Amino acid sequence: MQPIWAVGLMTGTVLDGNIDVALLKTDGEAIEAFGPYTLAPYDQATRTLLEETLAEARKWNFEGPEPAIFARAEDALTRAQSAAVRNLVKEAGLSMADIGVVGFHGQTVLHRAPQQGRLGATRQLGDGALMAELLGTRVAYDFRSADVRAGGQGAPLAAAYHSALLKGVSQDGSAAILNLGGVANITWSDGKGHVVAFDTGPANAPINDWVKMHGRGDMDRDGLIAASGQVNEERLAHLLQHPYLSAKFPKSLDRFDFGAAMAEGLPLEDGAATLTAFTASAVGRALDMLPQRPEKLFVSGGGRHNPTLMTLLADRAKVEVQPAETLGWRGDAVEAECFAFLAVRVVRDLPISFPTTTGAPEPMTGGRLAG
Repeated sequence: MQPIWAVGLMTGTVLDGNIDVALLKTDGEAIEAFGPYTLAPYDQATRTLLEETLAEARKWNFEGPEPAIFARAEDALTRAQSAAVRNLVKEAGLSMADIGVVGFHGQTVLHRAPQQGRLGATRQLGDGALMAELLGTRVAYDFRSADVRAGGQGAPLAAAYHSALLKGVSQDGSAAILNLGGVANITWSDGKGHVVAFDTGPANAPINDWVKMHGRGDMDRDGLIAASGQVNEERLAHLLQHPYLSAKFPKSLDRFDFGAAMAEGLPLEDGAATLTAFTASAVGRALDMLPQRPEKLFVSGGGRHNPTLMTLLADRAKVEVQPAETLGWRGDAVEAECFAFLAVRVVRDLPISFPTTTGAPEPMTGGRLAG
């Protein structure tokens, strides 16, 4: 197959109010060209609706009928993300006729990892058929459900794209890609087809929630609050005993599996410092589990903008840390690019999840196509 232009969309569980939109030219195996990308903000009404939806999803917890708010949120976010696609394509000097497929991840409202004797469950809101109708092009969506139904974790899905990126950088297992979103996930590859990926622990979500709880904004901007506090080493040592950190991969997390309550009772600054150190230390534990401990981490996602977190990663995880931009990648665009890449794999009926990434029983195709 010749490479095609695909658009990828991602809105993370951290709910920063932005839709990540990226253009990528690819055949689903190699990357021919990076197109433009943007962060398109939701309007405040949609953002508030999504926050209410996440709260309702946690109450629902996969028990009984879905909350009525899901349908309203799904319609609103599908229309907002369709408009974001159309705007980016126009700004790139292209038309929708030039776009082979759109990869529409949707908004994760709840994710539950499988346990012994129980399949996992996952729910992303996003109406692929409506988006295909609005844009007049093919849309790949619902990327995680098939993997979960087969007994996989349904996450992380970035491994196929991350390993394609790593091919141009590291063929010997000495480097890995770390994404710092609401949750942190890592991808390691030896360049010979052996790929491992899993969620290492929390990233921005508990830090953001802690700061919001104290009325200090939506996030610890530039890590300034954490930098002015002291890590509570006793609390940190206790947190590092959490069984998830020593559990074997494949493994995955919901955004709320590690919450701001981990810092309960600490002053604002010390709580932020301790939560940030916990994210970094959990990454260190993850590196110890890999088939080969990487010497270098290339970091994408919003967390790389937090200098305190990046410094603590180097210190606590004992690894060289570099932002994705060092390699000419766009760190804010990697997740959206990933779903453009996966969308082309859906079109080609290529696997998007693997036994060593999600725990699927075999390399699995996934996603649904509309349009």
